[in-house]
Amino acid sequence: MTANRKGPPPALPSPPLGKVFRNLFRAWGPQHWWPGRTRLEVVVGAILTQNTNWANVEKAIANLRRKRLLSVRALLATPVNTLSEAIRPAGYYNQKAERLKAFAGFLQQRYGGSLHRMFCDSTPELRQRLLSVPGIGPETADSILLYAARRPVFVVDSYTRRALKRHGWIRGNETYDEIAALCEKELPAEVQLLNELHALFVRLGKTHCRTQPRCRGCPLEKLLPPKGPVQ
Repeated sequence: MTANRKGPPPALPSPPLGKVFRNLFRAWGPQHWWPGRTRLEVVVGAILTQNTNWANVEKAIANLRRKRLLSVRALLATPVNTLSEAIRPAGYYNQKAERLKAFAGFLQQRYGGSLHRMFCDSTPELRQRLLSVPGIGPETADSILLYAARRPVFVVDSYTRRALKRHGWIRGNETYDEIAALCEKELPAEVQLLNELHALFVRLGKTHCRTQPRCRGCPLEKLLPPKGPVQ
């Protein structure tokens, strides 16, 4: 992996992520992530999906598409209040409008508005630059790297963290980069596999590994500790 993770992985037994992937994929098959007609749409979706579900993001992107706002030039030229109204279905729309404009400004200033130029950067360099954009944190940066730039990085979200903790593979207080480093160590640097695994973890979190776990019938039930899920 080449994401330049900081900090050592947690000193716990490594998660058998190869088996995790096989069990989940055997149960549910390909998840067809990340939807988007263009790479810019994927970036926009990664920003809009913060603190909301994908169905709401799709509505917001459809609005942007209908209003012809899905271009760097349009994002820069459109007033924040107009942009906010277009992305209202995604929630936190004023905040997210500012973040979209911040990203568009970053792209214009550093890369002349070209995603192609941006994606010519190395993975560690691009990740650090994305993290410098207001409103883009590690999960959003890695989603952009994986789904838009097609780089082999592991995306850590709340569903992944919860599943790893319940199976005793992390303590739960690790940093984002510590968890990512632990998982990347156990996986081949293959974009499609990492794409599918992230999507499968999300499905796992929505169906079985919920706030109140529903372990019976879960594809990972046999991988739980002998005493059951760690709370």
